[in-house]
Order: sequence, then C-alpha cells, then structure tokens
Amino acid sequence: MRIGILILFLVAGLAGSPAAFAAEDTGTTQGSRSAPADAAKEPAPPPSVTVIGAKDAHGILGREVRSAANEDMGRVVDVIVDREGNVRAAVIDFGGFLGVGSRKIVVDWGALRFVGVANKRDSITLELNKAQVAAAPEYKEDAPVVVLGAAGRLQPWDFDH
Repeated sequence: MRIGILILFLVAGLAGSPAAFAAEDTGTTQGSRSAPADAAKEPAPPPSVTVIGAKDAHGILGREVRSAANEDMGRVVDVIVDREGNVRAAVIDFGGFLGVGSRKIVVDWGALRFVGVANKRDSITLELNKAQVAAAPEYKEDAPVVVLGAAGRLQPWDFDH
C-alpha cells in the first residue's frame, strides 16, 4: 500500500514539475527561441532500427592485435574516420610493458583482419610484422597522420594543409 501511495506521489510531483509545465507551454518567454508552429504539430519520424546479432559484430577498442606470425602488436585504442565518416585507420598502442614505453601508431584499416574473431578474447590480425610497425612514426593528435599500410593497399587522403 505504501509503495502505491509513493508512486502516486511521485507521478503527481512529476506532473507538477517545471519540465512538465515547459512541455505544455506554447508561449514564448523573453530571450527564448521557439520553433515555428507548423514544426511543433508534425511528429518526428520514427528512428531506424538495426539489430545486429551478438556473433556478427564486436567492439574493437582495447582488443589485442597480433601479426600473422603471432607477434604481439599492441591494442586498438582508437579508430580514425575521414570527413565522410568512412573508417580509414586504427590507432594501436604498440610496444612497452603495462603502458610504459609504449607509443601509438596508425595502421590502415585494410591491413587488419577480423577472421576468427568470435569473442572479446580473440585478437585482430595485422598484415604487418613487428619490425615494420616498430619503424612507423608515432601518432600525435593535431599533427598530420602517417598511416602504415599493407603493401599496395594504402590510398592517399585529401586534406587541407
């Protein structure tokens, strides 16, 4: 019984809250902007919904990266997209031990292989060896990005200087 009264009290309290009054208020106040009356009458279109099966997609941030020879290459710490939103590269925290002495390098997205990745414990394969990655320049934010790619796969980016 007490729970029912508490819920009723909360609902009544929310109905009298400033947020509820703001939703009902159709007038304008000084300094506020209001949408045109026609826009307020049209309901927003429903969002699109896509369902991806649990075995069909996995997050990659923090995922271990290994070479084809099973060398530890580091972990994915970021993804780089171009202006159109296309995934272009992955930032890998390479080298070091427990984050000490490591550096970030950028590899072309096409150099990564996701075959056999079924759960969070599985690693991503990189089509480069440890010596190639070790020679790559370090990634630094707000500086031109040098992307290490597998042979014959890297395409130049168009960017403003």
